[in-house]
Amino acid sequence: MGAVVVGYVPKPEGEAAVDQGIAEAKLRGSELIVVNSHRGGRDYDVEASARTSDDMTALEAKLEASGLTYDVRQLVRGFEPAEDLIGIAEDSGADLIVIGLRRRTPVGKLILGSNAQRILLDAPCPVLAVKVG
Repeated sequence: MGAVVVGYVPKPEGEAAVDQGIAEAKLRGSELIVVNSHRGGRDYDVEASARTSDDMTALEAKLEASGLTYDVRQLVRGFEPAEDLIGIAEDSGADLIVIGLRRRTPVGKLILGSNAQRILLDAPCPVLAVKVG
C-alpha cells in the first residue's frame, strides 16, 4: 500500500490540498500523510504556536471523519517546507504528492512559489497541484 503525501498550510490552498488528498487516498486505497512544516525562528512565537495548534485540531477532526488511515507530521526544524515534503515522500515511498496553489496576478503567474517549484521539479513521484475554488 502506497501513500499520498499532502503539504498543508492553514489557508484555503492548504484546505484544498487536504480535500484533494483525501479523495486521492480513497481512490488509491492509500495511507494519507499530511505534512505541516514551519521553518521556525523568531517569527514562530507562542502566539503562532497556539494558532497552529488550533488549526491542527480542526485538521485532525477532518481527517478522522474521512475514515482513512492517516498520519499528521508537524515539523518545526529549520528546513524549507519543500525539503520536508520531498523527504517524507521519499521515505514513505509515496505514490503522489498533493500541494495547494494560491491564485496569482497575471504578473505573479510568471513566478511560481519557490517551495511549489522545488516540489514540482525534485519530487520522487507525481505531483498534483490544486487551485482553490
